[in-house]
Order: sequence, then structure tokens, then C-alpha cells
Amino acid sequence: MTASRTPKIRVDHLGKTYGDKEAFTDLSFDVAEGEIVSIVGPSGCGKTTLLRCVVGLTTPTQGSVSINGQRVLEPIEGVAMVFQHFGLFPWKTVAANVAYGLTVQGVSRRESASKVAELIGLVGLQGFEKAYPHQLSGGMQQRAGLARALAIEPTVLAMDEPFASLDAQTRDVLQLEVLRIWEARPTAMMFVTHSIDEAVLMGDRVVILTGHPSRIFDIVDVDLPRPRNRATVNTDRFRMVRDYVWNAIMKEGHRVVGDPETAARPAPSSH
Repeated sequence: MTASRTPKIRVDHLGKTYGDKEAFTDLSFDVAEGEIVSIVGPSGCGKTTLLRCVVGLTTPTQGSVSINGQRVLEPIEGVAMVFQHFGLFPWKTVAANVAYGLTVQGVSRRESASKVAELIGLVGLQGFEKAYPHQLSGGMQQRAGLARALAIEPTVLAMDEPFASLDAQTRDVLQLEVLRIWEARPTAMMFVTHSIDEAVLMGDRVVILTGHPSRIFDIVDVDLPRPRNRATVNTDRFRMVRDYVWNAIMKEGHRVVGDPETAARPAPSSH
């Protein structure tokens, strides 16, 4: 259940309860330095809450999260989150939004301006530095949100369905853009998504959550070479992993509605 390399993130028997509702229980897995771990599961299984526990925005009811061996009790330096709905300040320009974390850290204006220009170029927003969020498309807003997260040079990046509100074409483009940026600046990443194809394309491993409260059904090694591109989705290995994850989640869906006949296929071999 754990990565073979030294863990950057450790989720240890994590559980979260809201009143009398238990969102998830006994979640344990690691994320290594330079590894992307995708998190998938049915709606309401606590994927976003899990990410919020990892970045210190929500306190778990049971268990713990540690980053670099330090227990997460509140937001800590070097950890960034990219939200589903962009999270940009509407009254700030693109440049000011990207610079926000640097300003909070007390970085000088000169150093901040240089880094902001570099990141705006990295995410492909040159020429839009003075634009406001309402003047940008959804894809451009998400690029700005990613640049803002990268500005603090995070060692841990949590992404909460960052492409869910985008059209299919923009989503496809940004998936590959994030992979390109990650290749240039690898970091430990947790990537929550409802899209099984996206989870497999992005991740080194896929954590499958099922049940009520949710638990880990399986952790699957994707075992696809990097760098990845659009051709990756046409490989036999991609289809094998995608189908296994899909069946695992559908098994739970049918179990909930009382269909005992549906069963997940055996876990795909990484050999």
C-alpha cells in the first residue's frame, strides 16, 4: 500500500466524521517525492475532505497526516492547493493573483516580479498579466490558479478536480500542460478527480475509494512510462488499468442499489 521510495506525504489511518456522518475511515497510504497519486471514488466519498486534511485546512477525526515527517495540524510552508473553482481574487489582476503567496511570504517586489513573469510564461498566459479573472476563460483562470500555487515553489501540491468545470477540449489541453510543468518541476502531488481516464493518465498510482464511509478498495500501480501524451490513452496498459478502476467503482455503485452480480476484475499486473 505504500510507495517504495521515502514518503513525502504519509496518510496514517485517517478518518473524518461530521456529526453522525462518517465521511471516510482508516485511510493509509504514502506519496513519494516526485510522485503523482490520483484519488478516485464516487461522489460524496470524501475526496476533497481528504485533500483538505492533507494541506491542513481540515482537522481529521482519527489518524494523522504528516509531510516530511512533520504532523500536519495547520497549513504548513511548501504545501499548495489548486481548487476546482479557481479560487482567484476577482479584484486582483493575473499578475497580482500569481504574486499573492510571494507577497504573504514577504518576497521583495523585484524578486516577486521576476518569478511571476517566469510562471506566467510557464503556464502560457503571456499578455494577460493585467487582465482580471472575469476577463479570462475558465481554462485561463485555471492556468492562473496553477501559477499562483507554483509561485511558492511547493514541495507538495494538492489538486482538487482542477479541470472539472472546463469543456472537454480545454480539459485535454490542461491535463497535458500540467504533466509538462510537473516534468519540469516534479513535486509530490495528490490529484483528486471524478474522471477515471484522467486519474490513470496523470497518476503513478491510483487510490480507489469505495463504501460508506469510504475506505481504500485498492491502490493500483499505473506503470505507464513518462513523459505521457495523448497517445498514452491508446495503450493496452492504459485500457487495462482504466477498466479495472472503472469496474471497482461500478461494483460499489451496484452494491449500493442491491446488485450482487457485479464484481471488479482482478487487479492489473504491473509486469
